[in-house]
Amino acid sequence: MRLRLPGVPHVIALLASIATMAEAAPVPSPVQGPVTLTAASGSASTAATRRRRARRRRLPPPAGGVYARNAILLDPGTGEVLFEKNSSRSVPIASLTKIMTILVFLEQKPDLSRQVEVTPREINGAGQTQLRRGEVVPLGELLRMSLMCSDNCATRVLARESGLPAADFIARMNVKAVELGLTGTRFVEFTGLDERNVSTASDVARLLHAAANERLIAEISTTRSHEFRTERRRHMIGNTNRLLYGRYEVLGGKTGFIHEAGYCFATWVRSQGRDLIAVVLGAPTNATRFADTVRLLQKVQQPTATPTHL
Repeated sequence: MRLRLPGVPHVIALLASIATMAEAAPVPSPVQGPVTLTAASGSASTAATRRRRARRRRLPPPAGGVYARNAILLDPGTGEVLFEKNSSRSVPIASLTKIMTILVFLEQKPDLSRQVEVTPREINGAGQTQLRRGEVVPLGELLRMSLMCSDNCATRVLARESGLPAADFIARMNVKAVELGLTGTRFVEFTGLDERNVSTASDVARLLHAAANERLIAEISTTRSHEFRTERRRHMIGNTNRLLYGRYEVLGGKTGFIHEAGYCFATWVRSQGRDLIAVVLGAPTNATRFADTVRLLQKVQQPTATPTHL
């Protein structure tokens, strides 16, 4: 299933799509020798790819209702779990890590207007980023880049400028996880590029609930697009949360992707006057994670749904 984005300016949708690529830094396979691609072989490959995509689109939803390996839908006000699928299994969570990183960063009461420099140490291995070596950027703009388009370089600069040594920052992330009751959660770095950052769908729901109750995080994570300038260049960033461009009132959310984690998504929405938090981990495609989420949200309209409790 593929979500459509009616009425959305093409440039914002394009930015959101491009920003998703920043969540992981793919490593190219080594070239074994010269490759010659003929027109015929290229056409055959393209046709095969289209057939595979068509088959995937025609697949019916699985028995559990979602394609993601792990999922949960809950009411944050009552704690009712309206749907769950392997929700207590610890798995890599990719850039959903940044929710905790930002919580710990904001605990340090930073001056978000302070200008800081981007260095090669933050850029190297960070994946796609708009930031350049030596560029000077306000902390507040880096915060937006981290939450909205999941910029790994921006997130690394935030952790560096938090006032905590790297080891202490990570330790605080893990302590805060314990404080929030996230028993299946463990962090080893700031961005989510390391697959050893793990959590459960149930824990991520609790984490998002805590984060989205912070006014600044809620405001930034529900902003569709944002533009700012540095002395070097103009930046325009789009939010990777596609539900912002649809019919739901979104109160918070974050996307994530690395190969080991699959496509991940956590969001808090208000639907028909009811608050709901949905988390999907390990979805097979970018579009599927949003389609899975919509299916979960639609479950509250089914009178036969049997809730369980956290």
